[in-house]
Amino acid sequence: MHSTEIFSAYADRLSTVLATADWSPVAALAEEMKRCWETGAQVFICGNGGSAGNAIHLANDYLYGIAKRKGGGLRVTALSANAAVLTCLANDVGYDQIYAEQLAVQAKAGDLLIVLSGSGNSPNIVAALEQAKEMDVRSCAILGYSGGKSLALADIAVHFPIDDMQISEDMQMVVGHMLMQWLYAHRPQTGNGG
Repeated sequence: MHSTEIFSAYADRLSTVLATADWSPVAALAEEMKRCWETGAQVFICGNGGSAGNAIHLANDYLYGIAKRKGGGLRVTALSANAAVLTCLANDVGYDQIYAEQLAVQAKAGDLLIVLSGSGNSPNIVAALEQAKEMDVRSCAILGYSGGKSLALADIAVHFPIDDMQISEDMQMVVGHMLMQWLYAHRPQTGNGG
């Protein structure tokens, strides 16, 4: 297959996902994030591999980019960002607990967890969703493939049923940037965001 054919095929698959997506769960997530912004609740984001990188990128966008003024953004933490914490927890309690353990210490009822996962079956993502449920932390999963175990565990499931990890990760960023622009357009006039 010629290079341009590979690129065109990828673009076609991505376009199909965008054209056929159900955006109503994204709207529900947007409202949850706005609630956190207005009340000062914390937002936690996590994933593995490229999804971990996406979590860090989006945390940056929500900390500053949605308000573009000092102190105006969301209280947001990328649980995948601190290498010392991740390696400590992986070593001491197991890789499957690297996010759940952070939530157990940092989260409180009414906060929001957003997990990014292609398969939805990564043990540390499933454990984080279970920990959130135990603590009355709201949860959202942005998923590809079948959605895996996370599809049923998350309070809000944003699911793109495509068996392609790169497009799954692309969609995490598409949703993340949609939320960024929506939040900027709906900047609260009171509370932390006002």
